Amino acid sequence: MERGNSNKRFYFGIILIVVGVIMILEKLNLIPDSVADLLISWQMLLVGIGVLALIGGNRTGGTILIVIGGFFMVPELITVPYEIRKLYWPMILVAIGVALLLRQRDNTQKPKDGSFPLPERPADNSHNNFDDFVIFGGREIFINSQALTGGKATSIFGGMEFDLRKANMAPGGAVIDCVSVFGGCGFKIPMDWNVRNEVTTLFGAFTDKRGDTFNERYYDPAKTIVIKGVSIFGGIEVKHF
Repeated sequence: MERGNSNKRFYFGIILIVVGVIMILEKLNLIPDSVADLLISWQMLLVGIGVLALIGGNRTGGTILIVIGGFFMVPELITVPYEIRKLYWPMILVAIGVALLLRQRDNTQKPKDGSFPLPERPADNSHNNFDDFVIFGGREIFINSQALTGGKATSIFGGMEFDLRKANMAPGGAVIDCVSVFGGCGFKIPMDWNVRNEVTTLFGAFTDKRGDTFNERYYDPAKTIVIKGVSIFGGIEVKHF
Protein backbone atom coordinates (compact mmCIF):
# COMPACT_ATOMS: atom_id res chain seq x y z
CA MET A 1 0.00 0.00 0.00
CA GLU A 2 2.78 2.43 0.88
CA ARG A 3 4.52 1.61 -2.39
CA GLY A 4 1.38 2.56 -4.32
CA ASN A 5 1.12 5.87 -2.44
CA SER A 6 4.80 6.57 -3.14
CA ASN A 7 4.27 5.98 -6.88
CA LYS A 8 1.32 8.40 -6.92
CA ARG A 9 3.37 11.06 -5.16
CA PHE A 10 6.22 10.50 -7.62
CA TYR A 11 4.01 11.02 -10.68
CA PHE A 12 2.23 13.96 -9.04
CA GLY A 13 5.63 15.52 -8.41
CA ILE A 14 6.50 15.10 -12.10
CA ILE A 15 3.23 16.81 -13.08
CA LEU A 16 4.00 19.74 -10.77
CA ILE A 17 7.47 20.05 -12.30
CA VAL A 18 6.04 20.04 -15.83
CA VAL A 19 3.45 22.70 -14.94
CA GLY A 20 6.17 24.83 -13.33
CA VAL A 21 8.44 24.53 -16.38
CA ILE A 22 5.56 25.53 -18.70
CA MET A 23 4.85 28.60 -16.59
CA ILE A 24 8.53 29.58 -16.62
CA LEU A 25 8.73 29.19 -20.40
CA GLU A 26 5.61 31.32 -20.77
CA LYS A 27 7.07 34.09 -18.60
CA LEU A 28 10.23 34.01 -20.72
CA ASN A 29 8.11 34.26 -23.90
CA LEU A 30 9.58 31.00 -25.18
CA ILE A 31 6.19 29.47 -25.93
CA PRO A 32 3.03 31.18 -27.28
CA ASP A 33 0.43 32.27 -24.75
CA SER A 34 -2.22 30.20 -26.52
CA VAL A 35 -0.21 27.02 -26.03
CA ALA A 36 0.47 27.84 -22.37
CA ASP A 37 -3.22 28.60 -21.77
CA LEU A 38 -4.15 25.22 -23.21
CA LEU A 39 -1.53 23.31 -21.22
CA ILE A 40 -2.55 25.07 -18.01
CA SER A 41 -6.34 24.82 -18.23
CA TRP A 42 -9.19 23.04 -16.47
CA GLN A 43 -9.41 20.64 -19.42
CA MET A 44 -5.78 19.62 -18.98
CA LEU A 45 -6.36 19.39 -15.22
CA LEU A 46 -9.05 16.77 -15.84
CA VAL A 47 -6.72 14.87 -18.16
CA GLY A 48 -3.93 15.02 -15.56
CA ILE A 49 -6.19 13.74 -12.78
CA GLY A 50 -7.38 11.01 -15.13
CA VAL A 51 -3.81 9.95 -15.85
CA LEU A 52 -3.08 9.78 -12.11
CA ALA A 53 -6.22 7.69 -11.64
CA LEU A 54 -5.09 5.28 -14.37
CA ILE A 55 -1.67 5.00 -12.75
CA GLY A 56 -3.39 4.28 -9.43
CA GLY A 57 -5.35 1.43 -11.02
CA ASN A 58 -8.72 3.17 -11.36
CA ARG A 59 -9.24 2.64 -15.07
CA THR A 60 -12.91 3.62 -15.15
CA GLY A 61 -12.53 6.91 -13.31
CA GLY A 62 -9.34 7.75 -15.20
CA THR A 63 -10.89 7.04 -18.58
CA ILE A 64 -13.98 9.13 -17.81
CA LEU A 65 -11.91 12.13 -16.71
CA ILE A 66 -9.60 11.91 -19.74
CA VAL A 67 -12.56 11.66 -22.12
CA ILE A 68 -14.33 14.68 -20.57
CA GLY A 69 -11.15 16.76 -20.59
CA GLY A 70 -10.35 15.69 -24.15
CA PHE A 71 -13.85 16.51 -25.42
CA PHE A 72 -13.70 20.07 -24.13
CA MET A 73 -10.10 20.52 -25.27
CA VAL A 74 -10.91 19.90 -28.92
CA PRO A 75 -12.63 23.31 -29.49
CA GLU A 76 -9.46 24.98 -28.20
CA LEU A 77 -7.43 23.26 -30.93
CA ILE A 78 -9.74 23.38 -33.92
CA THR A 79 -12.97 25.09 -34.94
CA VAL A 80 -15.88 22.80 -34.14
CA PRO A 81 -19.25 23.48 -35.78
CA TYR A 82 -22.13 24.20 -33.42
CA GLU A 83 -24.01 21.14 -34.67
CA ILE A 84 -21.22 18.94 -33.30
CA ARG A 85 -20.60 20.93 -30.11
CA LYS A 86 -24.22 20.53 -29.02
CA LEU A 87 -23.68 16.75 -29.10
CA TYR A 88 -20.88 16.93 -26.52
CA TRP A 89 -22.89 16.07 -23.42
CA PRO A 90 -24.77 13.17 -25.08
CA MET A 91 -21.42 11.85 -26.31
CA ILE A 92 -19.97 12.17 -22.79
CA LEU A 93 -22.93 10.21 -21.39
CA VAL A 94 -22.28 7.50 -23.99
CA ALA A 95 -18.59 7.44 -23.04
CA ILE A 96 -19.43 7.07 -19.34
CA GLY A 97 -21.84 4.25 -20.18
CA VAL A 98 -19.19 2.45 -22.22
CA ALA A 99 -16.70 2.86 -19.36
CA LEU A 100 -19.18 1.33 -16.92
CA LEU A 101 -19.76 -1.62 -19.27
CA LEU A 102 -16.03 -2.16 -19.63
CA ARG A 103 -15.66 -2.01 -15.84
CA GLN A 104 -18.34 -4.68 -15.51
CA ARG A 105 -16.52 -6.88 -18.03
CA ASP A 106 -13.17 -6.42 -16.30
CA ASN A 107 -14.67 -7.34 -12.95
CA THR A 108 -15.85 -10.67 -14.36
CA GLN A 109 -13.33 -13.23 -13.17
CA LYS A 110 -11.77 -15.52 -15.72
CA PRO A 111 -10.26 -18.85 -14.63
CA LYS A 112 -6.48 -19.01 -14.81
CA ASP A 113 -6.61 -22.01 -17.16
CA GLY A 114 -8.05 -19.82 -19.90
CA SER A 115 -11.46 -21.48 -19.98
CA PHE A 116 -14.72 -19.57 -20.18
CA PRO A 117 -15.92 -17.77 -17.04
CA LEU A 118 -18.01 -19.90 -14.73
CA PRO A 119 -21.72 -19.12 -14.32
CA GLU A 120 -22.78 -16.82 -11.53
CA ARG A 121 -23.42 -18.24 -8.11
CA PRO A 122 -27.00 -19.16 -7.20
CA ALA A 123 -29.16 -16.39 -5.84
CA ASP A 124 -29.06 -17.74 -2.28
CA ASN A 125 -25.39 -16.68 -2.03
CA SER A 126 -25.90 -13.25 -3.59
CA HIS A 127 -26.36 -11.53 -0.22
CA ASN A 128 -22.60 -11.83 0.34
CA ASN A 129 -21.94 -9.62 -2.67
CA PHE A 130 -24.50 -6.93 -3.52
CA ASP A 131 -25.02 -4.97 -6.74
CA ASP A 132 -27.36 -1.98 -6.58
CA PHE A 133 -28.16 0.77 -9.09
CA VAL A 134 -30.16 3.96 -8.56
CA ILE A 135 -31.01 6.71 -11.03
CA PHE A 136 -33.27 9.67 -10.19
CA GLY A 137 -34.31 8.09 -6.92
CA GLY A 138 -33.20 6.85 -3.52
CA ARG A 139 -32.86 3.60 -1.59
CA GLU A 140 -32.02 2.45 1.92
CA ILE A 141 -30.49 -1.03 1.98
CA PHE A 142 -29.94 -3.21 5.04
CA ILE A 143 -27.28 -5.90 4.70
CA ASN A 144 -26.76 -8.58 7.35
CA SER A 145 -24.45 -10.92 5.47
CA GLN A 146 -22.17 -12.92 7.77
CA ALA A 147 -19.52 -13.40 5.06
CA LEU A 148 -19.56 -10.12 3.14
CA THR A 149 -17.05 -9.99 0.28
CA GLY A 150 -18.11 -6.61 -1.12
CA GLY A 151 -20.37 -5.22 -3.77
CA LYS A 152 -21.15 -2.52 -6.30
CA ALA A 153 -23.09 0.70 -5.82
CA THR A 154 -24.00 2.95 -8.76
CA SER A 155 -25.83 6.20 -8.04
CA ILE A 156 -26.71 8.64 -10.84
CA PHE A 157 -28.80 11.66 -9.88
CA GLY A 158 -29.91 9.72 -6.82
CA GLY A 159 -28.84 8.40 -3.46
CA MET A 160 -28.30 5.12 -1.63
CA GLU A 161 -27.52 4.30 1.97
CA PHE A 162 -26.22 0.90 3.05
CA ASP A 163 -26.50 -0.27 6.66
CA LEU A 164 -23.71 -2.80 7.24
CA ARG A 165 -23.64 -2.61 11.05
CA LYS A 166 -25.08 -6.12 11.46
CA ALA A 167 -22.83 -7.63 8.78
CA ASN A 168 -19.57 -9.54 9.17
CA MET A 169 -16.76 -9.61 6.63
CA ALA A 170 -15.40 -12.65 4.86
CA PRO A 171 -11.92 -13.63 6.13
CA GLY A 172 -10.20 -11.89 3.20
CA GLY A 173 -11.94 -8.55 3.81
CA ALA A 174 -14.38 -6.77 1.51
CA VAL A 175 -14.20 -4.45 -1.51
CA ILE A 176 -16.99 -2.07 -2.52
CA ASP A 177 -16.90 -0.48 -5.97
CA CYS A 178 -18.79 2.85 -6.09
CA VAL A 179 -19.75 5.05 -9.00
CA SER A 180 -21.47 8.28 -7.97
CA VAL A 181 -22.41 10.81 -10.66
CA PHE A 182 -24.48 13.75 -9.38
CA GLY A 183 -25.50 11.43 -6.57
CA GLY A 184 -24.42 10.00 -3.27
CA CYS A 185 -23.63 6.73 -1.50
CA GLY A 186 -23.58 6.33 2.27
CA PHE A 187 -22.29 3.41 4.34
CA LYS A 188 -23.04 2.74 8.00
CA ILE A 189 -20.32 0.38 9.21
CA PRO A 190 -19.36 -1.33 12.50
CA MET A 191 -16.96 0.52 14.77
CA ASP A 192 -14.18 -2.05 14.50
CA TRP A 193 -13.93 -1.99 10.69
CA ASN A 194 -10.96 -0.34 9.06
CA VAL A 195 -11.79 1.72 5.92
CA ARG A 196 -9.36 2.16 3.05
CA ASN A 197 -10.28 4.98 0.68
CA GLU A 198 -9.40 4.42 -2.99
CA VAL A 199 -12.05 6.70 -4.50
CA THR A 200 -11.20 9.15 -7.29
CA THR A 201 -13.20 12.38 -6.89
CA LEU A 202 -13.96 15.18 -9.34
CA PHE A 203 -15.93 18.05 -7.82
CA GLY A 204 -17.02 15.48 -5.29
CA ALA A 205 -15.91 14.16 -1.92
CA PHE A 206 -15.23 11.10 0.16
CA THR A 207 -16.12 11.77 3.81
CA ASP A 208 -15.51 9.68 6.92
CA LYS A 209 -17.92 11.04 9.53
CA ARG A 210 -17.05 8.63 12.31
CA GLY A 211 -14.78 11.33 13.72
CA ASP A 212 -14.08 11.13 17.43
CA THR A 213 -16.44 8.18 17.81
CA PHE A 214 -13.78 6.03 16.15
CA ASN A 215 -11.54 4.91 18.98
CA GLU A 216 -8.35 2.98 18.28
CA ARG A 217 -9.27 0.35 20.84
CA TYR A 218 -12.02 -0.80 18.48
CA TYR A 219 -9.71 -0.99 15.49
CA ASP A 220 -9.30 -4.47 13.99
CA PRO A 221 -6.77 -4.54 11.10
CA ALA A 222 -8.12 -7.95 10.05
CA LYS A 223 -11.44 -6.28 9.17
CA THR A 224 -10.52 -3.96 6.30
CA ILE A 225 -13.10 -2.76 3.83
CA VAL A 226 -11.80 -1.11 0.65
CA ILE A 227 -14.06 1.51 -0.93
CA LYS A 228 -12.96 2.37 -4.45
CA GLY A 229 -14.45 3.88 -7.57
CA VAL A 230 -15.20 7.39 -8.80
CA SER A 231 -17.32 10.30 -7.58
CA ILE A 232 -18.17 13.05 -10.09
CA PHE A 233 -20.21 15.93 -8.69
CA GLY A 234 -21.25 13.52 -5.97
CA GLY A 235 -20.31 12.22 -2.57
CA ILE A 236 -19.41 8.99 -0.80
CA GLU A 237 -19.83 8.94 2.97
CA VAL A 238 -18.84 6.57 5.76
CA LYS A 239 -20.40 6.79 9.22
CA HIS A 240 -21.46 4.67 12.18
CA PHE A 241 -24.92 6.04 12.98
